[in-house]
Amino acid sequence: MSTLDDNLTNAVALDAERKQSSHEDVKSSIDAGVNAQIKQESTKSDPAQTADVASVAKEMQHKSVREAISAEHEIGRGKVAARMSQFVDYLFYLVYGMIILEFMLKIMGARPGNGFVQFVAAITHPILGPFERVVGTPSAGSFQLQLSYLIALVVYILIHLAINGVFRLVAHRKVTV
Repeated sequence: MSTLDDNLTNAVALDAERKQSSHEDVKSSIDAGVNAQIKQESTKSDPAQTADVASVAKEMQHKSVREAISAEHEIGRGKVAARMSQFVDYLFYLVYGMIILEFMLKIMGARPGNGFVQFVAAITHPILGPFERVVGTPSAGSFQLQLSYLIALVVYILIHLAINGVFRLVAHRKVTV
């Protein structure tokens, strides 16, 4: 009985395979016919249609060239803005570092007569001067917690973010709908 089942299963599989092969042959024949018809139709053209196609192709070519030139200008503008943004970032990171250094020297109670402390104070005075005495300075002996320096740091971070926002506006490619 199992041989009969095996023979029946093989016959069904062979029939399914034959049908699949026949289907693929019919499909290939139809595809070939459609492709031949498309090729035949594409060779037929009237002069008015050919002129319209050439005109549209020329317009598309001009539009592509204009878009490429515009994109090239935007990329150049973006590169300049990115380089300027890097420079601004570097300057602000120096400012942040100097403010933090001055803050740490004050909180640790560094001696004001020390040359390095005087050097750092001289450099940071122009950037911290406007913030002196904005708020009180809690102190314990020679240790001072300069809260105004922290306020200055926050203000400079906000200015930094605003400047970088302007650079992003300049560098961002405009999309028209």
